[in-house]
Amino acid sequence: MKEIIFIVEEAQEGGYIAKSLGENIFTQADTLSELKIMIKDAVICHFDKGNHPEIVRLHFIKDEIFSIAV
Repeated sequence: MKEIIFIVEEAQEGGYIAKSLGENIFTQADTLSELKIMIKDAVICHFDKGNHPEIVRLHFIKDEIFSIAV
């Protein structure tokens, strides 16, 4: 496996949540820079030594709500 994809969402209580596609990996952090470190650690721990993906792709999901009332 060369690449692993994570869906990243803003947590309701603040910070970010990341869930991988195709693997059972989940992590969270307060900032995006911390999240990248947490994802890297989680991926390395999840796979056998030397068998982890080389690339991590982050797919950001953001819900935005606004009113169209006039």
